Amino acid sequence: METLDALAQTFDHAAAVIGGVRPEQMTAPTPCTEWDVRALLTHTIGVVTNVGCGVRGDALIPDVNAIALDADFARQFRTAADGTLAAWRSAGFDGEVNIGAGPMPASLGASINVVDTASHAWDIARATGQAEDLPPELAASMLILAQGFVSDDIRNFAGIAAAVEVGAAATPTEAFVAFMGRRP
Repeated sequence: METLDALAQTFDHAAAVIGGVRPEQMTAPTPCTEWDVRALLTHTIGVVTNVGCGVRGDALIPDVNAIALDADFARQFRTAADGTLAAWRSAGFDGEVNIGAGPMPASLGASINVVDTASHAWDIARATGQAEDLPPELAASMLILAQGFVSDDIRNFAGIAAAVEVGAAATPTEAFVAFMGRRP
């Protein structure tokens, strides 16, 4: 799957999940044990916004976990996702980009953007009782992308838990989130 297609599909999926979050769910626990739903939404929107800033060459957000969450956080995410996707379309995947972890190949930055968003969309869906599965082809692509850069060093740096074992009958989404340290 092409990176721009994967980004667009992931952003659409995440937007639908975020749009399904009800106000009374904001304090619910998430698979990211240090964050409730509100904190995870803040992080997810902050990261997508920050990536767009980095791709455009704008100043990065000092703390993606401290952005102000709008009352219409679903619209806030969609706006951030649309801006970030437009930035990637304009900049492409050649050269380097700084999306918050220092200069890196733009193609790696895009992979991080899509894998992080897909992982956290699953987390939010799980926390709020929504359907968790990504479209199968997208989930399979996320697993391949993640396997291409999520090493033990990256897990330690980014706070990603060790991969969880799943059986051969695992769905593509289950295989992806298990690789990203979640228990499907």
